[in-house]
Amino acid sequence: MNVPLWMWFAVIGFILLMLTVDLVAHRRAHVISVREAAAWSAVWVLFGVAFGGLIWILYGAEFGQQYFAGYLIEKSLAVDNVFVWAIIFTFFAVPREYQHRVLFFGVLGALVFRGLFIAAGAAIIASAGWVLYLFAAFLLFTGYRMLRQRDEHINPAKSRALQLFRRHVPMTDAFHGQRFLIRKNGALLATPLLAVLVLVEVTDIVFAVDSIPAIFAVTDEVFLVFTANAFAILGLRAMYFLLADLIHRFVYLKAGLALVLIWVGIKMALKIDVYYIPTPVSLAVITAILGISIGASLLATRRTDSRQEPPAPAVPPFRNATAEELNSLQPLWRRAGSHEGLPPAEKSMK
Repeated sequence: MNVPLWMWFAVIGFILLMLTVDLVAHRRAHVISVREAAAWSAVWVLFGVAFGGLIWILYGAEFGQQYFAGYLIEKSLAVDNVFVWAIIFTFFAVPREYQHRVLFFGVLGALVFRGLFIAAGAAIIASAGWVLYLFAAFLLFTGYRMLRQRDEHINPAKSRALQLFRRHVPMTDAFHGQRFLIRKNGALLATPLLAVLVLVEVTDIVFAVDSIPAIFAVTDEVFLVFTANAFAILGLRAMYFLLADLIHRFVYLKAGLALVLIWVGIKMALKIDVYYIPTPVSLAVITAILGISIGASLLATRRTDSRQEPPAPAVPPFRNATAEELNSLQPLWRRAGSHEGLPPAEKSMK
């Protein structure tokens, strides 16, 4: 697959353009409604599918099917991200109107980290083909572990990333609007929103360790791996606001995702020296597994409440800053040589 350099720049430029549009459209903090989330989800899916159609036209059916297989894997595994985000936001009682800002920068970071992982993975595979056996074994093990632990959920209170952050970064105990950083009594402090962002980034890195090898099982083309990842990730924010209150209904989805990982692990192990499973077959199997798991989940929970927030702790770990606290905030950045924002005692020493 010969991809000209201008096409790489065009795709990256389009991604940056759409991120800018998304940021401008949500520049004011507000609660994302289900209707708005559904509209944005449709837009992102349309872009992802349209790009796959373009690949199909320009490079043929085989590469088009590889893109769609990778896109479907990434999109389905991303649903697990959505459920984890819902647990994190609920546990920390992050106000709904601030969640989009966290997810915007979380997705931006995810694109950067995954781009690095993809580049590293492609370089390793090119220089040491035997590493595919390790990837295959890792996918099989991860799928098996996910299948056994399908009823277990992340506990944000025990997150090592959060513990390290709180230990080494000075932080306030209250949300201050959409701010990640504030200045108080001359000191620069992180807000709980920044701690939540760090936790969101860490969880995405953990998920990327599973998803990047999985997509390499269906295509060796770095361009397809990157674009399938990018278009799947771009719709994550809208997907979260669409599905966050429905996680209790997808009771069999995690088992379905585990089977997908096991399937692509088998496909990767076989294609090295034994047999290359045709892409249409692989795509059909992945679609069938996900379709059955989602359909069975919705059927089994058809009598439960349609929308329901994840369980929250009795006492949230953080609070919202009072109006007095917000009004007393000092400018975040002060000019060199300026005494503005310093405590009175320090001002008198200048």
